[in-house]
Amino acid sequence: MNRSSFGLPALFTLIFAAAWWLPVGSDRFDGAVLEALHLVRWYAREHVLLCLIPAFFIAGAIAAFVRQGAILRYLGPSAPKPVAYGVASVSGSVLAVCSCTVLPLFAGISRMGAGLGPATAFLYAGPAVNVLAVILTGRVLGVEIGLARALGAVVFSIIIGLAMALIFRREEAEKAAVIADLPDETPVRPWWEDAAFFGAMIGVLVFANWGDGGSGVGLWRAVAAVKWWLSGGFFAIVVILASRRRNETGAWFGETWSFARQILPLLLAGVFVSGLLLGRPGHEGMIPSQRIAALVGGEGLGANLFASVAGSLMYFATLTEIPILEGLMGAGMGQGPALALLLAGPALSLPSMLVIRGVLGTRKTLVYVLLVVVTATISGLIYGRLV
Repeated sequence: MNRSSFGLPALFTLIFAAAWWLPVGSDRFDGAVLEALHLVRWYAREHVLLCLIPAFFIAGAIAAFVRQGAILRYLGPSAPKPVAYGVASVSGSVLAVCSCTVLPLFAGISRMGAGLGPATAFLYAGPAVNVLAVILTGRVLGVEIGLARALGAVVFSIIIGLAMALIFRREEAEKAAVIADLPDETPVRPWWEDAAFFGAMIGVLVFANWGDGGSGVGLWRAVAAVKWWLSGGFFAIVVILASRRRNETGAWFGETWSFARQILPLLLAGVFVSGLLLGRPGHEGMIPSQRIAALVGGEGLGANLFASVAGSLMYFATLTEIPILEGLMGAGMGQGPALALLLAGPALSLPSMLVIRGVLGTRKTLVYVLLVVVTATISGLIYGRLV
């Protein structure tokens, strides 16, 4: 018998044993299941319509409308490194997205030929270099940690991207050789029309997800107060410009559905598991929050490593990491572990890992997760000693 002949019975045995010993009836398990369902419902209500669907349409438009040569010029494996990593590392400053909302955009540029290094730099930096999140981090948790978050996110996105490109350089070289043989594409429409179209879609995504009027500061509060007017205006621009490309809308919707079908089921499954293990903010999952708080106290290697690992598994919606960290720091969390969680948490989560694996494969996903955890841990150790 071959190896696969043993694998399937072993899997069935494992599933049967898990079902047999399910701790149904215990308060901890039953409460964790309820928390997982609450988190899935909250995610569906708060993030699918306003975050994911616009992101799916943007990713679909990238695949349907953007010339591959444009992606390759700025983010391709043979693009000049200062340009590619510069664009990828600061892109999150205009995208108020979380680790899940950035995934369709990452999948879109990856499908169009972006190099592994710039694509993973964008994947990391997208949720981490959110201007509003950085400002609120400094306001709530302290200016020093806010600046450290902004600098660390940009620097480590570039480091992670360069490391991914170096580790998988043979595959990247093969990809670059194939791309070099592709014929040049003739532009279908003026560049400014595509720029306005994508800018308007990004405007819908950003302003539809802006915080409530009372949650911002200064200019941000004023912008949040009129966010629906801004979102509606950008949506009107999208509709007008989309009407100019009626012959291509079928391809656009087809690409959008392809991304949604690939990503959404994995995200919902990952959110459920994340809620089961860790619960919602302020609620308990299978792992007690007191144990987490105790493990991130101090500035040692263990505290920073645990903060990085826990942050990479937890799901943080945009800006929710700040009140969570405020509570943990009040319970004794060290400054270094706080920064480590800030750098690992918003950029990665259990739901996003499942989707990244579907785009990059198991091996590259494991390396990417390891790099995020290691760089976040190192940053926490350095910052903890400096402050």
